[in-house]
Amino acid sequence: MKVTIVGGGMIGLCTAMLLADDGHEVVVVERDGAPPPDPIDAWYSWERKGVNQFRLAHFFLSRFRTVAEIELPQLTAALATAGACRFNVAHNIPDEMKGGVRPDDDRFDALTGRRATVEAVTSHTCEETPNVVIRRGVAVRSLLTGPPGRTGVPHVTGVELESGEGISSDLVIDATGRRSPLPRWLEDIGATRPEDDLDDCGFIYFGRHFRSASGTLPAMIGPLRQDYGCLSCLTLPADNGTWSVTLIASSRDAAMRGVRDPQRFESVVKLLPLAAHWLDGEPIDETVAFMGKIEDRIRDFAPGGEPVATGILAVADSWACTNPSLGRGASLGLVHAVALRDLLRETVADDPAGFATDWAEVTSAEAEPWFRATVDYDRHRLAEIQADIEGLPYASQDEDWSLVKGLEIHSMVDGDILRANLDVAMVLRSPAEVFSDEKLVDLLKERRSDAAAPMGPDRSQVLAALAG
Repeated sequence: MKVTIVGGGMIGLCTAMLLADDGHEVVVVERDGAPPPDPIDAWYSWERKGVNQFRLAHFFLSRFRTVAEIELPQLTAALATAGACRFNVAHNIPDEMKGGVRPDDDRFDALTGRRATVEAVTSHTCEETPNVVIRRGVAVRSLLTGPPGRTGVPHVTGVELESGEGISSDLVIDATGRRSPLPRWLEDIGATRPEDDLDDCGFIYFGRHFRSASGTLPAMIGPLRQDYGCLSCLTLPADNGTWSVTLIASSRDAAMRGVRDPQRFESVVKLLPLAAHWLDGEPIDETVAFMGKIEDRIRDFAPGGEPVATGILAVADSWACTNPSLGRGASLGLVHAVALRDLLRETVADDPAGFATDWAEVTSAEAEPWFRATVDYDRHRLAEIQADIEGLPYASQDEDWSLVKGLEIHSMVDGDILRANLDVAMVLRSPAEVFSDEKLVDLLKERRSDAAAPMGPDRSQVLAALAG
């Protein structure tokens, strides 16, 4: 099968390798023209204008490493060679807090790094893969179509580039990410526009990267993501002795926008007792990276079971995207790509309408529950932040949210809760799977009254730090 993948980011490249390993002929077209440099130099020399979070924190969760080691072992080997950090949260927690070491704790191993480093390695690995051609600096203008297999449903047969060149394909895969132009392309060929469920995710992000003189990482004395009233903080290991610190706030909190100033960023982080020491390194970026206007968005390409078009499909963020602070995007994108590879192994190629319907069903079963869980988390966390801004406690009658918060609050004092929390955080088990354990749910309910007062600054102290 001839496959064209539009978008040469992480999941576009991983999808290309997965399909090429199965013998498909794959062409990847990528709008950004700059070729990937040596991974060691990528942070300083590679510009990826098409990826707005390129300079912000990334953490590739355990699920990404687990799937990649099985499906793309050449990639994980190349990442290790390039200095990617193999990091296990459970191993970094004292034995007395986690109830000792357990035989299956290795499942929490993550292989991670800065986005620039990891994508450069992925790009080079993909370029070396037989049956893959990557064309950079190539923009798609529109979709090519042929005779439809179902009345009223356009059938895509390739893409037309801005240069006027056409690339014919048996299947086109949109991997252009959060800002995917696919709905417009579909409308241009007479297709029904996919149905979007869209909402501003409500968060803004401020981040810096650091490196220590010794190449060692700061000690982990708290969770990688910590919530402090009106803000959250991510402290994430990366590659080659680097790490990132990111502050997350509500996009409605105008006062927090002052964190874009490096001195104010530092002043706020110094207030956080479990994160302040992550500033003890040399900044490797001159400014505080900022990202806003991020959407929670999911697209239905087969509303009512009828595909809007055949011969084309969307993967990963082109299909659905959420709050990046939970770090689930790369893991879920790779799971999505593997599901596509598997479906192509099972489905007859001469039934494009059936394939499109099957893909919608697979996506709904494999990936959508994680999207819904993430959006639900976002809504509650934003409500918590707003309540803190207003000086009020946050109370919810949502039992699922109570259980999720219970996992986070008690994970550092109970080994079973810790591992259940890590299973969710690392996308190894969904919240629904974790909470199907009645003993765990009973334990969380028993511990509700044990919640300690939160450590860290109150709202007035954060505002004072921002005022300088």
